[in-house]
Amino acid sequence: MNILYLLIPLALILVVVMLWGFFWAVRSKQFDDLEGPAYRILMDDDTPTDKTT
Repeated sequence: MNILYLLIPLALILVVVMLWGFFWAVRSKQFDDLEGPAYRILMDDDTPTDKTT
């Protein structure tokens, strides 16, 4: 029973930290363009490398 006095506040602190991180990410526009980087990787033109040795 005594462990609950430790675990409940730790769980609440963890929830607060996770909520703070989520709202920080939303405010700093981390979720604005979710598909752009994925398409950019697929459409990236690779420069051919010279294989002569």
